[in-house]
Amino acid sequence: MNVNTFNFPIRQAAVLVLISLVSCGCNSQREKPARGRHKIVATSPQVKAVMITQSYVCQIEAQRFVKICASERGNLDEVAVKEGQMVKEGDLLFKLRPVLSQAKLDAERATVKISQLEANTTKLQAMQKMSSEQELAIREAELDKAKARERMLAAKVDRATVTAPFGGIIQRIHHQKGTLVEDGDVLTTLSDSSSIWANFDVPETRYFEFMADRNQNKDDLKLELVLANGTKFKHPGKLGAIVADFNNRTGTIPFRADFPNPDRLLRKGQTGNVLIHRVLKDALVIPHRAVFNLLDKRYVFVVDNNDVVHQREIEITNELEDLFVIKQGVGVNDKIVLDGVMQIQDGEKIEYEDLPQPVIK
Repeated sequence: MNVNTFNFPIRQAAVLVLISLVSCGCNSQREKPARGRHKIVATSPQVKAVMITQSYVCQIEAQRFVKICASERGNLDEVAVKEGQMVKEGDLLFKLRPVLSQAKLDAERATVKISQLEANTTKLQAMQKMSSEQELAIREAELDKAKARERMLAAKVDRATVTAPFGGIIQRIHHQKGTLVEDGDVLTTLSDSSSIWANFDVPETRYFEFMADRNQNKDDLKLELVLANGTKFKHPGKLGAIVADFNNRTGTIPFRADFPNPDRLLRKGQTGNVLIHRVLKDALVIPHRAVFNLLDKRYVFVVDNNDVVHQREIEITNELEDLFVIKQGVGVNDKIVLDGVMQIQDGEKIEYEDLPQPVIK
C-alpha cells in the first residue's frame, strides 16, 4: 500500500485548519473597526424635580369595628338581622329574655311600692306629731334607695334589647334564636367601612427620608391603593397616622393611610399595596445607561479636562423608570460617559461627542 495514501487525510486536515485560521484572522480584522463605529457620548448630571413612588404591602381595616356582646344572661328571643346586612344606627339587632333580671326588677318594683307607702304613712304621722322628723327622713331615704335599685335593674333589662351603635355591616352571627347566652358572649361584629384604614410598615431608613421631605413638601404627597387583583382603587388617600412605637424586631415603623370607601368595595381583612408618590425637588439625576455594575457597587465614567475617563463609585437613593437619583459620587459640574460605557476602560483617553443639551426628560 502506498504511504501517501495514509498521508492524504493528514494533509487534508492541515489544509482545513489553515483555512479556518485564516478565516478567523480575517473575521478578527473585520471586527476591530466595529468598536470604532459606536460613538462615545458624554453629558452632565442634571438637577430637576422628579416624582418617586414607593410601594408597601398593607392590611385593610374598617374605620370602626366593634364586637356586639350580650350584656345579660338569657335566651335569645329574636335575631333581627342577617350576615352581611347593612344597618343604621339604632336599628334592632337582637332581643334577649333576661328571666333572672326581669324577676329581680319585678321584686324591686314591689319594694318601691312598699317603701312609698311607709314613707307616706310616716309623713302623716309626723304631721300629727306621732313620728319624728328623723324617722320620716329615714323612710324617704329608703324609698330613694329602692328607686335607685329599680332604675339599675330596669337598665339591665333594657340592655336585653341590642341595637346598632353606628351604621355598618353585620359580620358573622355567632348564636341563633333560642340559644341561652351568657353575659359577655359575642353575638356578632359590626364594621363601619365607609372609610378604611390601610396599615403598612416603613423601614427606618425610609422613615427618616420621608419625614425630612414631608416637612418641606407636604402638598406634594399623594397616596394610591393597588388592590389584590392589580387594579388601582379609584379614590385617593391621605396619610392618617404614624405610630410612635418603633419595632426593633422588624426595623420598621407602622404607618396608616386613610381612604374613603363610599361604595363599600373594600372590607376588613383584605390586602393590597399602598403607593406613596412624592415629588423630590432639586434632585440630582442621571440616566440608567450611564451606570454600570461591578460586584455589588455601581459606577460611572467621569471625563477629566484631558479627556481621560476615571471610574467613580456612586450612591443611589431612588430608581425611576429611566433615571437614577444620586446621593453622592458626581455633581452637576462633572462630565460623565452616557453612551459607550462598555467600550472604554479606566484611565483611557477617549474621543467623544459632547451632549450639552439636556437629555433627561
